[in-house]
Amino acid sequence: MMNIIARGLIALSLAAGVVCTTACSTAPQSQTGKDQLEDRAAQTLESAKKNDPSLKKLLDEAKGYAVFPTVGKGAIGIGGAYGKGVLFEGGKVIAYCDLTQASIGLQLGGQAYSEIIAFENEASLGRFKSGNFAFSAQATAVALKSGAGANAKYADGVAVFTMGESGLMYEASIGGQKFSCQPK
Repeated sequence: MMNIIARGLIALSLAAGVVCTTACSTAPQSQTGKDQLEDRAAQTLESAKKNDPSLKKLLDEAKGYAVFPTVGKGAIGIGGAYGKGVLFEGGKVIAYCDLTQASIGLQLGGQAYSEIIAFENEASLGRFKSGNFAFSAQATAVALKSGAGANAKYADGVAVFTMGESGLMYEASIGGQKFSCQPK
């Protein structure tokens, strides 16, 4: 019985992934949608810098950064996450991006959070822009609170911050996240 349920969940997750892959585009379709996403990203940055003033210096010194105002994540054994964001370089929006994640294992619940990824160098920013960017299975993020930006350490050229988590979920890694990027 448990095997049948597990297979059903896997099939459902794969079907949802196929639908999202074919129906979800990286950039919003309308100019209004693009403007709204950029506004939400700007609000997310403002809120993040208010929560942690040291983040401003880190982002100013970064080669670029991606802001995902809302990432929705849910799981019942098999999980997934999705969010749309914008990529900044030199303080200006240069691209639209999306984040997808699939996971399997001991996890239950759902949450919504914001994610900010800072790129330390041209190489890591270039990988992200090319769509050749994913986090390894063990990757984690730093919860954004006062002082987190000052104490952040880059790993493989990136530093990741999350904030504003809502909901309840057992599992908070960013491992397995993959990204696509579309120039503005």
